[in-house]
Amino acid sequence: MAACRVLLTDWAHDQARLSQVRRTVFIDEQHVPENLEWDADDIGALHALALDDQDRPIGCARLLPDGHIGRMAVLPLWRGQGVGRALLDTVMRAAAARGHTTMRLSAQTHAADFYARAGFVALGDVYEEAGIPHVAMQKTLP
Repeated sequence: MAACRVLLTDWAHDQARLSQVRRTVFIDEQHVPENLEWDADDIGALHALALDDQDRPIGCARLLPDGHIGRMAVLPLWRGQGVGRALLDTVMRAAAARGHTTMRLSAQTHAADFYARAGFVALGDVYEEAGIPHVAMQKTLP
């Protein structure tokens, strides 16, 4: 597992570092249109930011007030090293602390197995979002 730390933050404090990861992964790599990437939900969300041992941003996720997890991204060089799981675990702990009993997310289909290993279950059919196949997933927290 990679040496990283995950901190909880907000958009006002860490917009630049969060945006750097999301721009690299979603806009540059996955070709998500920029107008679809940035939304008003960022301002009210709790954000998780993964940093390497030199405090450089390497991953992110957000938790919306209704318990939805989204905008989870890990830079390519850091994938497969536990960064995504550290982000997901941090967001799930934060959700539980806020009293959420159900977590929901919209998973890119290639990442559905990752979320399933964390206890999420697929709901319904595959659908397209920003030109990428997704599946709705849900987990009930203990």
